[in-house]
Parts: sequence; C-alpha cells; structure tokens
Amino acid sequence: MSWLADTLRAYPEIAVFLALGIGYWVGGFSYKGFSLGAVTATLLAAVAIGQIPHLIISADVKHVFFLMFLFAVGYGVGPQFVRGIAKDGVPQALFTVVLNVLCLAAPIVAAKLAGYSVGSAAGLFAGSQTISASMGLATDAINRLGLPADQTKALLDAMPTAYAVSYIFGTVGSAVILATLGPLLLRIDLVAACKEYEATLGGAKEFGGPGQAWHRYELRAFRIPVDGQAVGKTVSQLEAIEPEGVRLFIERVRRGSNIQEATLDFVLKPDDVVAVSGPREQLVSLLGAKGAEVGNGGSQVVSTLGVKALEVDDPELLAVPAEGVDVFVTDKAVDGKTLQELGKLPAARGVFLRKIKRGPTETLIPVLPNTRLLRGDTVTIVGRTQDTTAAAKALGVLDRPSNVTDVAWVSLAITVGALVGAVVIKASGIPITLSTAGGALIAGIIFGWLRAIHPTFGRIPEPTVWFMNSVGLNMFIAVVGISAGPGFVSGLQQLGVSLFLWGIFATSVPLILGMLIAKYVFRFHPAILLGVCAGARTTTAALGMICDAAKSQIPGLGYTVTYAVGNTLLTIWGMVLVMIMT
Repeated sequence: MSWLADTLRAYPEIAVFLALGIGYWVGGFSYKGFSLGAVTATLLAAVAIGQIPHLIISADVKHVFFLMFLFAVGYGVGPQFVRGIAKDGVPQALFTVVLNVLCLAAPIVAAKLAGYSVGSAAGLFAGSQTISASMGLATDAINRLGLPADQTKALLDAMPTAYAVSYIFGTVGSAVILATLGPLLLRIDLVAACKEYEATLGGAKEFGGPGQAWHRYELRAFRIPVDGQAVGKTVSQLEAIEPEGVRLFIERVRRGSNIQEATLDFVLKPDDVVAVSGPREQLVSLLGAKGAEVGNGGSQVVSTLGVKALEVDDPELLAVPAEGVDVFVTDKAVDGKTLQELGKLPAARGVFLRKIKRGPTETLIPVLPNTRLLRGDTVTIVGRTQDTTAAAKALGVLDRPSNVTDVAWVSLAITVGALVGAVVIKASGIPITLSTAGGALIAGIIFGWLRAIHPTFGRIPEPTVWFMNSVGLNMFIAVVGISAGPGFVSGLQQLGVSLFLWGIFATSVPLILGMLIAKYVFRFHPAILLGVCAGARTTTAALGMICDAAKSQIPGLGYTVTYAVGNTLLTIWGMVLVMIMT
C-alpha cells in the first residue's frame, strides 16, 4: 500500500483513472432498481483515493473535461431547447422555468436555515436535484469571489460532501415521489389516462420488436386469377380503394418468368403474382384466409382491396431488397405534421415507421396516427431500399452508422463559446460573466440546433456524445473528489444527518409543489403531467418508473422539451446560487 501511495503521488494521472475504473464498476451494480450511478460512485472512489496525503492533481484537467462535457450537453438538448422556447412547447418550457426556480429556492432556504456555507449549499443543490454539472459552474463562481486561497479551498471541499450525502435521496426520492406519490396526490389513474391519451392519438397497443418472433410488417405473394377483380386495374387504382387507415402496397409483380418493380401505372393481368407489403394484421384481415377455399397454390380469398387472389410461395419474387434505416428529421415541411398526414405523402409509399426517438435521452415516442414528428427526431423506417431512400430525402437525411467525429468543428465551437464566456462585464463593481463553462454550454445548444437544421457539418456520433457526456463529467468529478478527499470525512461528520434531512426537504418540496402547479395552473393532461415534471427535474430514473406504472410510453411525450430546458437551467443555477448566497 505504501508503494501504491508513493506511485500515485508521483503519477497522479493514474489516480484519476483508478477513480474512474472503480466508479464505473461500482456504479454499474444495482439493488432492487437502485444504483449509485457512475457519478456518485466515482466521487466516493475519488474521495477515498484522496485520503492519500499530498496527492495533487492540476485543476486544468477538470476544466478541460468539463468544457467538453458541457458542450456535449448543449449539443444534445439544442433542438428541443430552441423548439421549446420558440414554438408549441412554450407551456412546458414555462412550467420548467417555474419548477426550476423552486428547485433553486428550496436548497437556498435549507442552506440559510441550517447555516451552511456557499460550498455546502452548492453541493446540496447539485445532489438534491441530481444535477452534477452545476458543481462545475459553482466552482468557477466560487473561484471568482476573490477570497483567500484557504477559504476558497474550504468552500470547494465542502461541495462534494454535501453532494454525496444529498444525492441518494435526490435520485431515489424523486423517482418515488413522482411515480408512486404523484398519482395518489393528484388522484390520477395513470394507466387509464394513458389509454385515453393514446385513443386521442388514434393508437393501439404495440407488439413485437427485437428478440420476438412476431414481426409487425410482412411481404406476401398472391396470384391474380383470370376472373380476379384486379385484372385491368393499375397499381395506383388498387391501392387507392383501401379502407381508411389501411396501408398495403404492391411492391413487385411476376409476369411469367419475369419479375419487375410495381410502378403506380402498372396494369395487372390474369396470373400475375404480386408481392404485397404491409402490417401483419392488415394482411391477415384483408388478404387472409377468411371464407377460404383450399387450392393447389394456397388459400383462395376475396380481399376488400377488390382482389380475388390466391396466396402462393414465391421466394424469388419475395426476395425484395429491403432495409431498416434511421433518418434524422430536418425538413421544415414535415415539422409538426402528424404521422397520419405524413402517410399520405407520395414519398411515404411502401415505407413503414418502426420507431421514433426524441431528445438527448432518446426518449421513445409512441408511433400513433396523431403523433407529431418534430425536427431533431430520429425515426427508424423500413421498406424497400429505393422507398426508404425517397422517404429519407423527404424527411431529412439518412443517419447511417459512422464512427467519425467532426473534431475540427467541435473544437472550434467550444473555443468560440469559451471565448464569449470569458468576457467579464462589471456592473457596479460586480463582475458578471457566463464563465468559459457557461459559454461552452450555450455554444453546444446553438451548434446542436444548427446541426439539426443543416446536418451537413458538425457530426458527433452517438457513442462520442456519450463519451463526452459521461467520461467528461466523471473526469471532472474524479479530480474534485481527489482534491476534496482530506476534508470530506470531517465535513461528513459535522453535517451528515442534518444534511441528509435537508436534502430530503430540498428534493421533495419542489417536486410536490411542481406537480400541483402542473395540474391546477398549467392543466397538463394527466397522461403526460408526470413526464413533464420528470423532464423539468431531469430525472430519467423517475421517467422509467412512471412509464412502468403507466404501462405505456405516453408519459415520455412530456419529457423531451422540459428535459432540454431543465438540464440547461439547472446547470446554470450552480453559478446563480453562488451569486445569491454571497
């Protein structure tokens, strides 16, 4: 152990990676759904390592990684943040501001009543609201107070202590309050509310998915008899007589030994074999074996499409080049349109929507007829390669897998943001500045929004965004924990029990008041109300529990805009809290 301590003192960079390794490993364990998470586990590991005397790590390390982290945060929330402020997310954005003010006020009140220092107040805020990023801006603000070095260090060392103690209830408590207490307090039948909301969107329960044998979409072959009603009709005429809500498409046609693509003006003849694609339930109900007579080639049926057909097995015809691709939605023409409206566009022919992901947390949005598609969404579509390509062009751009990051763009964007944030304006002798960290966050929001509109530059693949978010923050946390190690134990002994209780107060009061305001002032629909609250408090764990309780993904519809606004404001609050407390 003596050799290890000497080695870490000589090579402090090893200590940082040791804290990260232990933090991610321990943080990956869970008990009955609860986990410390990588951030808290890394902090505790770093504090333990920091007990080694004279272990010093340059503060520049944490600043570099924190700028990277904040830019990634802004980049991820940019599209939803701008939309929430500028368009139809305004009520949700305004509610988020109200709840975030409560989230700032409660820790300040607790700190004032308990007589805590600015450092402890900042840590209490960060832990009780589970917003680790705020500690970075609070650190910058404390460093600019102009206090003697020993006082500044004491304040900074108090921050991680308060954070670690209050974080546990901040995570678990917020999830329990929203998912368990919330429906009881507001008298909401969450399951019924979500079913009602789904009905307004024209929805039904979704089945299937990865790992299941059942597949939503199929391609089947049918032979047109001599007396078939399809004889002499074009493909477009047949597809046009589908009942409302039905989406079946003729993809290919076999005529004799020749196979050709089915264009809209293609005229069908007797004995043609057509490949029809569509949702399984529609294929079964419209082309299935109701009233069937068994023939040599399969089941003879009468379709409501006006096709008296015989299902056959034709592997060559059914060998249609198809793919499932992700598309990044950027086109103004489709922004805010419902899926039902988009399904009528020419480019939607032969294409089926499998999944919609929204926001930096990739919240799954229900695929329902009246669900609205927004710029910045990522949609997964399936169909023939030529059809998905045409649909992608109408929606935005194909988001094909890539591991290449536009590093030049990212670096210059962070530079511009940090330079703007470094500007200091004095008002009545008081220095006012965004700080380099705040500048990097705002730069991320702006450039993330620009990327959503013009996705021809600034690509950051999803794994890279995760790395910048997770490792960037935890590098910062590791350095903070190691530096604060010597004073952590004494601080915990002095403030432990009372700090934990004040943490409960700071976590619970804003959430309870926020839920009541959301219901009685903003009057959000019960199905999305708790999702709105979870997003405004940026508690993803709570959203998971809410969706489980609701047995639906509908609450996620209220999460994305509020998360984007809340994540930004709560991070900035770290700096604001220091200004208010001093």
